[in-house]
Amino acid sequence: MNTAFCPALMISAPASGQGKTTVTAALARRHVQAGRRVRVFKCGPDFLDPMILERASGAPVYQLDLFMCGESECRRLLHEAAKEADLILVEGVMGLFDGKPSAADLAARFGLPVLAVIDGSAMAQTFGALAHGLASYRSDVRVVAALGNRVRSERHAQMLAESLPDGLQWVGTLPPDEEAALPERHLGLVQAAEVADLDNRIDRAAASLSDAALWLPDSVPFFAEGPQVPQKHLDGHRIAVARDAAFGFIYPANIACLEAMGAQVCYFSPLADAGLPECDALWLPGGYPELHLRPLSENRAMKTAIKAHHAAGKAILAECGGMLYCLDTLDDGKGCALPMLGLMPGSATIQPRLAALGLQALDLPEGTLRGHTFHYSRLNTALAPQWRARSPEGAIGESMFRHGPLWASYVHGYFPSASVAVAAMFKAG
Repeated sequence: MNTAFCPALMISAPASGQGKTTVTAALARRHVQAGRRVRVFKCGPDFLDPMILERASGAPVYQLDLFMCGESECRRLLHEAAKEADLILVEGVMGLFDGKPSAADLAARFGLPVLAVIDGSAMAQTFGALAHGLASYRSDVRVVAALGNRVRSERHAQMLAESLPDGLQWVGTLPPDEEAALPERHLGLVQAAEVADLDNRIDRAAASLSDAALWLPDSVPFFAEGPQVPQKHLDGHRIAVARDAAFGFIYPANIACLEAMGAQVCYFSPLADAGLPECDALWLPGGYPELHLRPLSENRAMKTAIKAHHAAGKAILAECGGMLYCLDTLDDGKGCALPMLGLMPGSATIQPRLAALGLQALDLPEGTLRGHTFHYSRLNTALAPQWRARSPEGAIGESMFRHGPLWASYVHGYFPSASVAVAAMFKAG
């Protein structure tokens, strides 16, 4: 069994909103500035945080999730990163022990030491109690260090540092700083490409870290289970992927999976382009079509091109926001409802509150495609579901619709989990 060694650290917290992404981005940028090759991963299904972390580290950010990706895929990704990196950083999801599987489960499975990011703005010695609780809650999880976020003064930082139990490394603080904060909207952070001063924000956060943050944990062994040779199920197939401000929820692993199966991937913008590139199939990923209703609706040349693609019997995979684009109409929930592609009968309306969130598994004829759902819209369609997803606990989940060569669902699929099934969708017509 092949083994690669690399210092690695999971950045986690007692809850969401503690500043994990800002700290992870700042750490990545500081280590890059110090001349180290840094690979960053994101625990759990997420499109937005990885965009920020990719900018901070200069390398694509892949997902690690024991359910969605599977242990074998996680192991392969970590091993490949360890062979080329000087440091691996893994941003956790929610609180350290939240969810099934949790960030703690991932840390325990791969021996990742954990840095606890704790918002210390409204506490003193309780900071140490929280850190102690995180470190002692599970014997198979190693919380090795702590960082205080949103800490204003040196005296406050000293109080937090002195509160830590023996054995926990203190790596300093980050101050509250609006000029370094990462802007948010209803699905999470604003997409990296939309934040004009993102590099300045990351640099500012990185500069605020103390030199103690450059501490490197001990190397972790990462094992390879043997070479994986993908079959060329899509050899010679050309797949056009929508990618712009309206459609950007794309796992790098999905693109790598398509290419490994022999597909040629090209990109187009439903917002700006007047037609499609030459292609055999389309992928309309998730994103924010509700924020771009008018330009999507008024780009008649693009709508005509996609309708012609569908009428020719060529496959289309539409996920979440991509599915909303395929409907007759989309309502932004603020009084504006406009016609979309009209490939799928029905309409959707954006809701003020989250409508669905969670991991999903779709049992398709060629395999079980795993992924997640996360949306604020309500769908109304006369179409009957062809398949229904299930949660990890077995509860009924999102629908998968089939309408001619169109496959549509709220599920964001992780393609490597069922590459044969994905290939079948892109080849169906």
